[in-house]
Amino acid sequence: MYAGAGYSEWEIGDIDVFVHDGVYHLFHLIIPNHDYIAHAISNDGITWKRVNNALFVGHPGAWDDDMLWTMHTALYHSKFHLFYTGLSLRDKGCMQRIGIAVSDDLMDWTKVNDERFPAQSQAPHYEDMQNNPRQWLSFRDPFFYNEGERQFLLVCARAADGPLSRRGCVAVLELLDDKIISRSPILYPRMYDDVECPCLFKIENNYYLLGSIREDIKVRYWFCNEIFGEYHSFHSDVLLPRGNYAARVVRDNGHWLIYNFYFMGSVHIKRVLPPPKQLETDRDGRLILTSYYRWKEMILSSLSQAVFPPIKMLLDNPTADLQRMPDGWILSSRSGYELFYMESPKLNYIWEGTIKLIGLGKCGLMCDVDQDGNGYFIPFDMVNGLVTIRVWGANPSNMKEDFIFSDLQSNLFKVPDDRSFDFRLIRYGHYFELSINNIVRLTLIDYTLSNAGFGLYSASSEIYLSNSTLQMLPEPILEYAAQENPGIS
Repeated sequence: MYAGAGYSEWEIGDIDVFVHDGVYHLFHLIIPNHDYIAHAISNDGITWKRVNNALFVGHPGAWDDDMLWTMHTALYHSKFHLFYTGLSLRDKGCMQRIGIAVSDDLMDWTKVNDERFPAQSQAPHYEDMQNNPRQWLSFRDPFFYNEGERQFLLVCARAADGPLSRRGCVAVLELLDDKIISRSPILYPRMYDDVECPCLFKIENNYYLLGSIREDIKVRYWFCNEIFGEYHSFHSDVLLPRGNYAARVVRDNGHWLIYNFYFMGSVHIKRVLPPPKQLETDRDGRLILTSYYRWKEMILSSLSQAVFPPIKMLLDNPTADLQRMPDGWILSSRSGYELFYMESPKLNYIWEGTIKLIGLGKCGLMCDVDQDGNGYFIPFDMVNGLVTIRVWGANPSNMKEDFIFSDLQSNLFKVPDDRSFDFRLIRYGHYFELSINNIVRLTLIDYTLSNAGFGLYSASSEIYLSNSTLQMLPEPILEYAAQENPGIS
């Protein structure tokens, strides 16, 4: 995890990741000043080392002398290009423009102003200074896309007409050698105020367009079988659950990766960069999230279910029972609640297995649990198909409300007819990732607890656990330690 921390612990803003010669390059904004674009590198896409900053705001009088906003890195005309958003003091920051910087090595960048850049929002397709009902113009978050011999920028913009709060669209700029042609929007859903951080990619026969939506702070997507055709939504168009924002995609070793920052509480505070997920499609062409392929490369050792740590029933419920059989365990509680607790040899691990719920009661996973039962709980609603992660435990600082109970994130999943499913829980530092039947359903960061206990809980249910393994991961390299880590070059 990475936060770009300094005086404030949560300085990272919108991000972009570019992979070249096996090195991951992270470019990101610095919040709240927006006065430079930072640069970090990684060998694994998870642990980052800061290097020289890429760009700074322009000198007084320049078109970008106020703030720098979201960027995108691409190889274009045999040079690395950093397309970025700039604001000027002269406009009081109300006019967003798109500029470029170029580099031969991704390390040293030179701004370029020419007959094409900086580019700005123009009629007739988009709002301009004569059609500016909000008194500020959205034209930011460029994303470069190459289609054959044609090159385009996708931009978060606003359509020239429509209800004030629903003009958000994804603009198209076609890049020619001597000019930019402003095309009609690739996407105008007539739903949102802005469609932030757009990005486009193709899997098999479909184009997929992502956008981050400020109204509900989620990442959504649309699809089409031709690049400038009609884009549609599936029944569920949320790609990343709440808390994940400003997503961007990058191609890596044959995989499409999605990166984003995660916020805790408000999009304006406490941002952290979690590990990436992979993007794949199901048989209907819907996007699904799967775990990053490099997790397997990080495993240090593995325990099979037969040699798991000893189980302790923390609540001493007299109706609870544990049955060990050659092919699995049955953990049950006929009445009330029981926590089946084990202690992991390491705080960082991948726990996976198969769960089958027997009967009509409730069940779930737990992690970071202590001997008093304080921890993170992951209940599975096997009727409505809802999975949630919550922090739950004692609150000794307030004896009038002596508990903590807070839902951190929820998502939907399809309940199998036999109520049996595979799970995969990744605990790494303060990062949580839960997959159900190989699809990532929960992905978040939380700093409340850090304990070695893990296990399952039962509430008037029987749980059959089988095929389970506990795989140990190394300790995360702290952000500041990474600056001196010789393994990152």
